[in-house]
Amino acid sequence: MSLTRSAEATASRTADSRWLELLARAGFIGYGIVHLLFAWLALQIAFDKSSDDGDQSGALRTLSSQPLGKFLVIAVAVGLLAMAIWQALEAAVGHRAERGKERVTERLASAGRTIVYLYFAWTAFKVFKDAGSNSADQQEALTGKLMTSTGGRWLVGLAGLVLAAIGVGLVIYGALKKFEKHLKTGEMSPKTRQLARRLGMAGYVAKGVAYGIAGLLVIVAAVNYDPEKARGLDAALHTLREQSYGTFLLTLVALGIAAFGVYCFLQSRYRKV
Repeated sequence: MSLTRSAEATASRTADSRWLELLARAGFIGYGIVHLLFAWLALQIAFDKSSDDGDQSGALRTLSSQPLGKFLVIAVAVGLLAMAIWQALEAAVGHRAERGKERVTERLASAGRTIVYLYFAWTAFKVFKDAGSNSADQQEALTGKLMTSTGGRWLVGLAGLVLAAIGVGLVIYGALKKFEKHLKTGEMSPKTRQLARRLGMAGYVAKGVAYGIAGLLVIVAAVNYDPEKARGLDAALHTLREQSYGTFLLTLVALGIAAFGVYCFLQSRYRKV
């Protein structure tokens, strides 16, 4: 029992580290830049001008190709890693202001964010090392390999269900403005609070739509044994473009993702860390 308390105390002190807070806040800036570039790629897809993956890895490769791009990509990776550590500590010992089921829910959400931030940090590192040439093709190859294994199609289908559920969750999270409880709204002016609310709502809903469509495509790929359908966010954006009024709809999603990018900049200042 004493060992458990000691571990929790150490984790709590680490979570309260000033350096970790500064790195996490810098990570939000990097996360925002990635989403702004992601939105730009989505707009390129909307008008059929894209030559790169329409997802976060494509955004990181776009950033890498700019002057000082390699330095910026590795800086983003470090910031995202700090965000992952912060959320892992929150999952372990954080959210002490909540009680009961609410605290359990928040800790589970932090665990999910840990995985997301780790994934993006690893993606940034791969881009820095020129190891991730095309994430959509890699996902298609992985899906095809899984489908040939015993129970593989069930695993792919389950992954699609999880991704679709995340999409629905993001839409609800944004529409109900649940993100506001993580912000220092008391330090905001009325105009800043209104801006944060609008950006957060648009951003989370837009991301939810993109992830939801990606999840549905993965489910369809599992049902129809068609790995080409399971190409993640890139395929989701292309699929959205192919619908009636697709260019208009995808433009709205791109603007929403851009709104999330700007919202991340506000989080770097006002997020409770």
